[in-house]
Amino acid sequence: MANESEINAGEIADAPPPGTLTLARGLDILRAVGRGATNLNEVAAAADIGKSAAQRMVKLLVQRGFLRSTHGTDFSLGPALIELGFHALYQSPVPVIAKPILEELARKYQDTVHLAVEDEAQVLYVDKVPGTRGAQMRSRVGQRMPLSRTGIGKALLLDDAGRWESTFDAESPVEQATDQPKEAFLARMKTYAREGIALDLEDNEPGIRCVAAPIRDGSGKIIAAISMSATNPYMPDERMKALKSVMGSTAAQISRKLGYSGKTF
Repeated sequence: MANESEINAGEIADAPPPGTLTLARGLDILRAVGRGATNLNEVAAAADIGKSAAQRMVKLLVQRGFLRSTHGTDFSLGPALIELGFHALYQSPVPVIAKPILEELARKYQDTVHLAVEDEAQVLYVDKVPGTRGAQMRSRVGQRMPLSRTGIGKALLLDDAGRWESTFDAESPVEQATDQPKEAFLARMKTYAREGIALDLEDNEPGIRCVAAPIRDGSGKIIAAISMSATNPYMPDERMKALKSVMGSTAAQISRKLGYSGKTF
């Protein structure tokens, strides 16, 4: 059990620095809208501020282009955030380096390819190249998904066995396509860590399977992952087995461009 000093330290770490409370509340409003709040009541409740303060902040955010509003409600994220989001995306070397490689991969194999990173203990998709056959994936750039339910999330966790169980437990209330016992998940993760490849066997979405592999930086740390996804008819067990080497080699190619010189798939 955490002692009082540890609890206080955590509270201090979470508190905004002195003089930045208004900024923190404005950022909370943006997060609230990004997570689905569309009117003043929802924004004020999600950001834990009064309606009058929320109204003033929303008005400024709309003026500066960070939010959109129709007739004073129906809030959505604005064009300024879209612009900043693209700048943030391409200031990272991973999407820039990976993009042509992923496009060629999707063209050659005709299935949807994703690139993702871990952010706030979740999968965050940073690129997607749609396939040219079968049903279109519901995933989109900027979407967040559970780590333990997706192939790409499992790939991001391969080196961190100490987090496998706690991540599964934390995400267990999340709706999933299969009722996977924790013991089965942990056994699969041991196999995936040994092979350097992770699979999604319809764990996240019925009828969707994928093969995923981690991307490493110059230090050998996993900093991103890629996956190839398709509907069941295009992802039988035999094809998934064959794609392990394809995805491992592709991830290794990207990793080498990021300075990784260690063992490859």
